[in-house]
Amino acid sequence: MQLIRSLIFNIFLYVGLITIFILAIPTLILPSKFTIFFGRLSAKYIVLILRVILSTKVVFHGIENLKKVDNYFVASAHQSMFETFALQIPLDGPIFILKKELLNIPLFGWYLRKIGSIAIVRETTTKENLNFFDKVKEEVEKSKRPLLIFPQGTRVKLEDQPPFKKGVGRIYKALNLPCIPVAHNTGKVWPKNSFMKYPGNIHISFLEPILSGKDNEEFVKDIENKIYTEIRKFS
Repeated sequence: MQLIRSLIFNIFLYVGLITIFILAIPTLILPSKFTIFFGRLSAKYIVLILRVILSTKVVFHGIENLKKVDNYFVASAHQSMFETFALQIPLDGPIFILKKELLNIPLFGWYLRKIGSIAIVRETTTKENLNFFDKVKEEVEKSKRPLLIFPQGTRVKLEDQPPFKKGVGRIYKALNLPCIPVAHNTGKVWPKNSFMKYPGNIHISFLEPILSGKDNEEFVKDIENKIYTEIRKFS
């Protein structure tokens, strides 16, 4: 039974996203706010089919923490493709840091470029990476939109707790902004690299802001501890 529901969900997921991506083509020559609108639309569509097909609710906690500071960046746990869509609902057009290869995907990559996503070539030193943190700071200041990063570096299982990448500390220092940590249990419903999807509520928590001014290493340890502590509450 769960296999059938997963199959139906995946069909609706990809047919729906492809339809939205096609409808959004005109936004490539319009201001980026129109592309951002379709990003939010795709997120709300996924939330809808999760509820209808899998009887899964998506519950946001701590939204009030987004209003405690004027400017901020967001560091989120990463367990599935879902949070890259879902976090666009409460956030005001987030700027993504992502693998360079994603920008080359037809339509999807074009939209990522349109909304100012920042590419990085992982695990290597290249000319493109040399001014990476300056580029991040410049894009955030120019767009006035929050940066969204995934400091685990890749999707992990719900129960896994790898150390956060040191790059999140360098971004924290470069931006000199408060950071809002995000914890969730999306991997419980939408496991990494799995065709199967499972019923059960998804909880996404925006935690108290971590103010600027901490030492880089202290910040990385602090945010890692806060996010993993919150995730354990969902288990």
